[in-house]
Amino acid sequence: MHEAALRIQKPSFSDGADGNNRVELAAETHAIHLRESDTPSIELITTPIPLTHLLRGIRSGALRNA
Repeated sequence: MHEAALRIQKPSFSDGADGNNRVELAAETHAIHLRESDTPSIELITTPIPLTHLLRGIRSGALRNA
């Protein structure tokens, strides 16, 4: 992620004692950048529709046996 160009959203909640166990994201018009705070050099870039399907699958439990 190019931090100067993108506004990174950092969650206020983290279940890691050191605060480094979280997912950070930045949104552009047609892309969403995701990364883990402890490995910021690795990022996933997706678009809203596939991310929405992934989140719905996670929330519904449909991906438990996948």
